[in-house]
Amino acid sequence: MSESTDTNVDNGALPAELQRVHMIGIGGAGMSGIARILIARGAQVSGSDAKESRVLLDLRARGAEVRVGHDASALDLLDGGPTLVVSTESAIRKDNPELLEAQRRDIPTTYRPDVLAQLMEGSDPVLVAGTHGKTSTTSLLVVALQHCRLDPSFAVGGELNEAGTNAHYGTGGIFVAEADESDGSLLRYKPHVAIVTNVEADHLDYFGSAESYVKIFDEFADRVQDGGVIVTCVEDAGAREFAARSAKRGIRVVGYGDGSDLPEGVERGATLLSWEARDGGGVGQIQLAGESDVRVMRLSVPGRHMALNALAALLASREVGADIDDVLDGLEGFGGVRRRFQYVGREAGVRLFDDYAHHPTEVRAVLNAAQEMLADETASAPEVRRGRVVVVFQPHMYSRTEIFATEFASALDLADEVIVLDVYGAREEPRPGVTGELIASQVTKPVHFQPDVSALPRQVAGLVGGGDIVLTMGAGDVTMLGQSILDEIHAHRNHVRPGVRASGEGIARGSR
Repeated sequence: MSESTDTNVDNGALPAELQRVHMIGIGGAGMSGIARILIARGAQVSGSDAKESRVLLDLRARGAEVRVGHDASALDLLDGGPTLVVSTESAIRKDNPELLEAQRRDIPTTYRPDVLAQLMEGSDPVLVAGTHGKTSTTSLLVVALQHCRLDPSFAVGGELNEAGTNAHYGTGGIFVAEADESDGSLLRYKPHVAIVTNVEADHLDYFGSAESYVKIFDEFADRVQDGGVIVTCVEDAGAREFAARSAKRGIRVVGYGDGSDLPEGVERGATLLSWEARDGGGVGQIQLAGESDVRVMRLSVPGRHMALNALAALLASREVGADIDDVLDGLEGFGGVRRRFQYVGREAGVRLFDDYAHHPTEVRAVLNAAQEMLADETASAPEVRRGRVVVVFQPHMYSRTEIFATEFASALDLADEVIVLDVYGAREEPRPGVTGELIASQVTKPVHFQPDVSALPRQVAGLVGGGDIVLTMGAGDVTMLGQSILDEIHAHRNHVRPGVRASGEGIARGSR
């Protein structure tokens, strides 16, 4: 999309409090997107973040005043100081010096979702919620609507490969965004169209129980505008129950998924009749409500879970008036999202991908997609050795690791060989006895617990061969390891005798 579209906007359209905004943690996925939209709409924006990044470089290029490190003086980056200070509930501590300084100066403070809700005012909001698949589904929807020349505004939790950004202020009247349930912030929005991809217990450190987690989606359903609609996956057990409850309360619900019977009151929107992995993506046969003909849906990204996400995007697009043929063309051209089965590189016939998956269901979906890809390649060239899937998994948060250790192990068993790193704690303090070994000890495939990240690249190089797929997986800093692994594979191929296994393999379990 052109830069001119992003910048030719009237400042007066913004509320007074959004004229000069300071953002604490401006480099985060959600915060940087809000910053880009504010700048595009004419606001003056400043911010701070803990470390330098290419996101900060981009924001500076757009006109933001950004400082690395947190200090009270950052509130003086804008002439006259900010009219509003924005932070996040989970990532920014209450004793942050900039937050305390804002309170001392009586500058209003708020959270990121509240600003996003303000920016949506006057538009036709389409919100994407669910335990898994929010970013992918939102991104598919954005690309489809762009292909239909509707130019939606959007705020996505990942970076679109097509646009090279996570946010845009569009000329159309549609605003597409993720609605995050992890901290309850999805209740800030009032969607016209709400997608709920699935409902499965997560973030129990915040909610305390699965019942409380599920309840937040029911409350979100009640915020759908009069005359609005919920689009949800009825083959997911949690979403199916959510659909039934919503329909009983008189909310219009449109379901998608397999052809199984629908809950009472739920409309059938689309059925995925078949899905076949092909050429790194796949081809699906779909049936849309009100049509007698079967349509073909082609995707350039792998996995049946992505086909379901694409159906959600297609139905939401239809609800806002998009042409179905154009939507299908747009979906076929979707090139993915950063850190969602993202291709990193290839060395000695080994391909490396990176993925953000950090919940057992997500891990299972990504590994299934990788195995589908290999099976398709073998079917096309049966004389070629079928590769293996080798996954490097970094658990995210001690609470999630402790609660879902068994489920993680079961999902990781879909790989051919598993390396489990230690836990990336994020905002949590360590818990006694909770390490990556808690997961590794329950994996039945060949598995290694590797607490020493520095030894990992050499270890992977000694495990893989031509045709294999390596997946670095998790929501932490495991994403930084891809190039080091590829470099070590190159060195191993050129300098290590065949058959010699690399050292530093951690604690190995399982048979080989």
